[in-house]
Amino acid sequence: MPQPTPLPDPTHRLVDVPDGRIHLVEQGSGPLVLLLHGFPETWHSWRHQLPALAAAGYRAVAIDVRGYGRSSKPADVGGYRMAAHVADNVAVVHALGERTATLVGHDVGSPIAAGTALLRPDVCTAVALLGVPYAPRNGYRPTDAFAAIGGSEEFYVSYFQEPGRAEAEIEPDVRGWLAGFYASLSGDTMPADGGSGHFFVPDGGRMSDRFVRGASPSWLTEADLDVCAEEFERTGLTGALNRYRNVDRDWSDLSALDGAPLTQPSLFIGGTRDASTTWMADAIDAFPTTLPGLVSSHLLDGCGHWVQQERPDEVNRLLVDWLRSLPAPAR
Repeated sequence: MPQPTPLPDPTHRLVDVPDGRIHLVEQGSGPLVLLLHGFPETWHSWRHQLPALAAAGYRAVAIDVRGYGRSSKPADVGGYRMAAHVADNVAVVHALGERTATLVGHDVGSPIAAGTALLRPDVCTAVALLGVPYAPRNGYRPTDAFAAIGGSEEFYVSYFQEPGRAEAEIEPDVRGWLAGFYASLSGDTMPADGGSGHFFVPDGGRMSDRFVRGASPSWLTEADLDVCAEEFERTGLTGALNRYRNVDRDWSDLSALDGAPLTQPSLFIGGTRDASTTWMADAIDAFPTTLPGLVSSHLLDGCGHWVQQERPDEVNRLLVDWLRSLPAPAR
């Protein structure tokens, strides 16, 4: 009986983008699928998807989003606005010799994928959103909305706004902070409240004061934690946090897209224990209007925020089934 052809190993490389370079990891051949990680992660969060998508006949490419890992880290906070991330994605697609791609984003990568679909529908022909559902721009300035959410405490996005403040909490013990953050949002280790408490910072306190301590998620090995910690110990957290420091710039930049739906074929995957899906339940309910091209939407029972790492086999199956439902890309 003939043996299946072994997959080639993933390859790393750097490609030029308009004001820097992007590090990417590639495996397989076929239609291009561009994978965008969230905070605080790197391309490594897609380690289970790269071989699965490659084996299914796709060219899977996971990038370090600008500000992370081996990708460029502009000094200017404004260099992390949505338009810059979209330009990066378009440049990566073209550097790979392709005209179009399907984008898959998790956490902050989800709105970056959605933003690319909105601003460059000629390049992004389909979009999958993991963890964070699509919510169109509305009439409320984000920092004002976040201030109202916090009430007597401070919402985490507000806490991230001042350069250097969150860095001063995280960078003295990057590995410990990451371990607590990952555990606090993982379905098998988060507290009974779904981990929502750690999104609010008490007056004079730190975000990590409410983290889960001493628990290790089943999906996160010590070696995987080391990979992430070593990258952020090397780079610091400023580039990653600067994405949050552009919410008001994006709101102004994208004013012409107020209420705009995503019309491309789309997919949503979240976890029932993820605060993002419970807080944004109204956004999920609005999918018939905001995602008219939605093929399917899935909430994985008992899963937390790190969906593609917590439930890799299930997510891989859903992604491959959805990808196979899409029209063949124009060549």
